Amino acid sequence: MADDEMMYQIKVTLNGIRPPVWRRLLVLSSLSLRDVHDILQVAIGWTDSHLHQFVAKGTFYGEPDPEFGMERLDETRVRLDQVLRTEKNAMTYEYDFGDSWQHKIVLEKVLANPEARFVPSCLAGARACPPEDCGGIWGYANLLKIISDSSHPEHAEMLEWLGDEFDPERFDISETNSILARMKRRGLTKRSRATSRKRPAP
Repeated sequence: MADDEMMYQIKVTLNGIRPPVWRRLLVLSSLSLRDVHDILQVAIGWTDSHLHQFVAKGTFYGEPDPEFGMERLDETRVRLDQVLRTEKNAMTYEYDFGDSWQHKIVLEKVLANPEARFVPSCLAGARACPPEDCGGIWGYANLLKIISDSSHPEHAEMLEWLGDEFDPERFDISETNSILARMKRRGLTKRSRATSRKRPAP
């Protein structure tokens, strides 16, 4: 483990949904923001089918695209600890610019002497990830209203679209950690080491 690596405990909350959809994660501070994106997709339950970006103190991070219309710093070249430096620091993770799912990421704890075998991992969480392409927080609220009312004219159609397995209250932490463990074995940690030497903050 590199000398400048720490273990971060972060809490990720999907904005605008009550009761909240949230996850508490352990990650290495040296991860690139791209690696953080990969972890969030698994931890929340998204399918990585849309564009994304991070925003912190007015600075945008993501996949550089000259056609996007605004400057974004390359997320593969920025470490998590360059953006979240001290406890209670926060940033926004936006996924799917159409539905605009906004997640608040808060650095809860900075832990010394990290054990690499424990990260990334999910410590806790609640509620299922909304279905992809359901229309953002307002569309999701409408979806929940429809499936909870068997007399609604769209009830059967919506259940068919969702499939039989969707439960808005379900979050399987064991399944999430199994997928995160497979990610690590495929080389997430090795990829993060490519950015393990600190660069000046942008």
